[in-house]
Amino acid sequence: MPLNSLEHISLAYGLDHYSLDEPYRLMLRYSLGKEPDFKELGKYTGKEVYEMAYRVDRFSFPTLVNWGVNEENPDIVWLDPMEREVIVNLVKNLGVNRHPFEGRSWHNHYAGIYLIGDPGLACILTITIQTAYALFKYGDKGIRDYYKNLSGIDEPLWGATWFTEVQGGSDLGANETKAEKDEKAWKLNGYKYFSSGAGIADMALTTARIKGAKGGAKGLSLFFVPRINASGKINYRVRRLKWKSGTVAVPTGEVEFIDTEAYLIGEPEKGIYYTMEDLMVSRLANSMGAMGVARKSYLEAYGYASIRSAFGKITKEHPLMARDLLEAELKVEAGLALMMKAISLFDEAWHDEPPYTDKYHYARFMTHIAKNFTADIAAEVSRTAMEVFGGIGFLYDFPIERWHREALITPIWEGTSNIQALDMLEAMWKKGAHKTFLEDFEEVVRSQEDVALAEEAFNVIKDTIKKVEEKPQEGEWIAKWALNRFARASAVILLLDISRALNDNTFAEVARLYNDMAFYNNVRVPEKSVLESIISLRGTLSGIDWKEKVKV
Repeated sequence: MPLNSLEHISLAYGLDHYSLDEPYRLMLRYSLGKEPDFKELGKYTGKEVYEMAYRVDRFSFPTLVNWGVNEENPDIVWLDPMEREVIVNLVKNLGVNRHPFEGRSWHNHYAGIYLIGDPGLACILTITIQTAYALFKYGDKGIRDYYKNLSGIDEPLWGATWFTEVQGGSDLGANETKAEKDEKAWKLNGYKYFSSGAGIADMALTTARIKGAKGGAKGLSLFFVPRINASGKINYRVRRLKWKSGTVAVPTGEVEFIDTEAYLIGEPEKGIYYTMEDLMVSRLANSMGAMGVARKSYLEAYGYASIRSAFGKITKEHPLMARDLLEAELKVEAGLALMMKAISLFDEAWHDEPPYTDKYHYARFMTHIAKNFTADIAAEVSRTAMEVFGGIGFLYDFPIERWHREALITPIWEGTSNIQALDMLEAMWKKGAHKTFLEDFEEVVRSQEDVALAEEAFNVIKDTIKKVEEKPQEGEWIAKWALNRFARASAVILLLDISRALNDNTFAEVARLYNDMAFYNNVRVPEKSVLESIISLRGTLSGIDWKEKVKV
């Protein structure tokens, strides 16, 4: 076998990231009633995808090509050939983006985002499936069928979502891009400031304000923009690419529309609703990507703690290191449990259209909670993993440094924690989503064996809602506190329910230990067998000869 240097600097490289992740596989069984077979995807994401992401981050940045031999500006981005091959394989052969459009669960799609882990690569798939989503639900004849290419059902094409403008950021209502219709087509004029996929997208979604439309977010319409216009010319300009701390695999640039040809999607006055739906797709992807970062970081940390000796012991045998690993894994399993719930709710509601049902508003409410919660977990677990590596964890040479950089985008992308908190409040105050939340979790609590712990967590939820409702004028001040309380308490209840449904007491023990950590800042010392079961992902990691794996 040819030598590969990545084998000697990464503990997670070359592993089947799906088969090893027993907690996640069990949660899929809980959510879907059976476990999908993602072993091929798990092997591919643990090797080719892992290697590609490391290579692109270190040596092979996307590059904007802005002058061609025909003396025209092609505004196209050069991608590393390995990255291009990986994306095509994930979409065309492994079918990561097909599942929802072929009658399967969104869990199957988001499993791909989780296993990929790398946020830059996952972003390319996410903005592509977002484009497919809007066309599938709201696209007119003539553009709707592109969803088949974007999902990989037909020959793959790549999509993008360009909503953000410099003067507004997350405040889409401040967008200034204009749309006017002539005798042939809609024409857009404006500037999009954070445009991921710029230079590689075959088509994109964007927001614009039709002449005469009201101000603010409700005056926005949603448009479909092809890269090439009806005359065969480039339809917009890519002004530059941005240098970023992470997410290098996805080119992010600034796009200028100059009489850009576009197609209106759906009804013009409902553009903001379509856009927010699309953001729910990407916020769930952001959440699962964050959990993927946390899981990759954990695999690296557990492996290193299994080979590194200090003070006469393998480091994971030291109680403090074992506790670090335990706390990291408790966070990962709590985050995954909440994500499985959020995706299941979206699965039930994604065919809803404006003005939507209570079911949809509840799914949106839980998405805000999950997005904020998982982003924090990614940052915390990747930081802990860097500390497990000690000094070399801070070196650019080793993958763990990159995972922490990648984690730091997840609280920002698709709306910061402040935006998630504000949108959660809106879902409560205007849509009453918290009432459905209470009814749903009350029913879950009643079916638990450890009803005392389930009720304790449910009381946290009720108390938090009460505090938000008692003083609505202070609701914004405590909104992020409420987001975190909802997430932690929900995770405890969901872990207990997974334990009940699967007859697996380890999940109940994870729930108890996580509850102690989340609400009392304490983790009691578990029995040695329980500790080892949790930190080794139910034994899958303890079966690896880690020293042999990195032997020169």
